[in-house]
Amino acid sequence: MNLLEFHKQIKGYTQDRQPGIQKDMNPQPITEMESYKSGGKLKGKVALITGGDSGIGRAIAVLYAKEGANVAIGYYDEHEDAEAVVEQISSLGVTAKAYAHDLKKVEDSQKLIEKVVADFGELNILVNNGGVQFPQDHFEDIAPEQIKETFETNIFGMMFLSQAAVPHLKEGDAIINTTSVTAYRGSAHLIDYSATKGAIVAFTRSLATTLMSKGIRVNAVAPGPIYTPLIPATFSEDKVENQGGETPMERRGQPAELAPSYVFLASYADSSYITGQVIHVNGGDYITS
Repeated sequence: MNLLEFHKQIKGYTQDRQPGIQKDMNPQPITEMESYKSGGKLKGKVALITGGDSGIGRAIAVLYAKEGANVAIGYYDEHEDAEAVVEQISSLGVTAKAYAHDLKKVEDSQKLIEKVVADFGELNILVNNGGVQFPQDHFEDIAPEQIKETFETNIFGMMFLSQAAVPHLKEGDAIINTTSVTAYRGSAHLIDYSATKGAIVAFTRSLATTLMSKGIRVNAVAPGPIYTPLIPATFSEDKVENQGGETPMERRGQPAELAPSYVFLASYADSSYITGQVIHVNGGDYITS
């Protein structure tokens, strides 16, 4: 598949709700690459992926299942998308379950971890991927309520979920957080969002240091512009159509191009000597720190 040509096929459109809905996207994001070859790297592991119903989270869930992991996905209220992922993953011969929850609520994070451990018997991999963004043209237009929701969802929820998960993780297990290129480049229209993504980088490095003695690795992935439901749910038609055109590769990325990084960081055999780091998957944008 020529990904640049696929990029050009995507025309401007929007969705009127956030989180966005993957089943309503046209064309659909690429969740799997035919060229990907699985090798049982996560066989028998149990993974929980927030935002696992669509976009990046769905692509991660599919690859984890292909690598032999049993997969739990957390999602907000996109029930049809979540059901579709569970059906897709279950067809690969592993156990899959979906759990609706609100990242902003600490009690939801605690209950989610409890349910996953009760249903699967253990937890080995936590992928903190769920998040929101609310673009604004002017910094002065960012309401206190927006700042509160963005921070509660993107970073507070990540910390609450990690706190609940750590007692269940063992040596060799992993936490993987989704940050963003905006944490390094900044974004004039996503100031509060970018601030949370910068906080995620610091959280990743600090938690990695804290959990090193337990043998638990903590890393992050910083995507560039990726074609997910969050894009038409938050940007104008023009921005959707031209997403990623400013990158050195002159196109947006697809979730399937990002997911292998999460497999690498989840696999102890591949990344046992890596913790506190960020992998940049951004179409060639050079990051120095």
